[in-house]
Amino acid sequence: MPALTERAERAERERHLLAEQARTEERARLAGEMHDVVTHRVSLMVLQAGALRITATDEVTRQAAEELRAAGCQALDELRDLVGILRTTPEGDETPSVEGFAALIAESTAVGTPAELIEDGDRTLASPVVGRTAYRIVREALTNVRKHAPGARVTVRVAYDEAQVRLTIRNTPPVTRPSSALVGTGSGRRPRGSR
Repeated sequence: MPALTERAERAERERHLLAEQARTEERARLAGEMHDVVTHRVSLMVLQAGALRITATDEVTRQAAEELRAAGCQALDELRDLVGILRTTPEGDETPSVEGFAALIAESTAVGTPAELIEDGDRTLASPVVGRTAYRIVREALTNVRKHAPGARVTVRVAYDEAQVRLTIRNTPPVTRPSSALVGTGSGRRPRGSR
């Protein structure tokens, strides 16, 4: 009887540890996804505020745009410090896949980084995991061009075949110098699953 009780207690401890591990992985996944999405959106806001600061005709608007830009840069730094280390790519990830490329390209163009998407092959050949990884890489590349090569044009080429998805992301030289405040934002990490 004691051996049976011991086995039951051990099974209960293992169940508890597995449940705790699942909760920890889910928190890390949510933190990593929040970091990716929020960093992307706030970077867009910072760029738009910087552009407004440069093009505004009155000093009050320029000052307000600079304050907004500075607050956005600070938010990016704080976000990186809080959740950047928790980036993961677990199973059950909800990151968009290759179907989201067109939206990324349109968004990039709308905020002043003209981008073009060229796809070859059947996108349904990309597995969900590969598709999400490719989406992350394209999103990160577009963010990096906005940060490090202002005004550059971007071409995103995606080739799908039975064995692989090949991404080629190229940008023209920048039109203006990058903002040092914006360049220093973000986690500085390569998306998981990229090579």
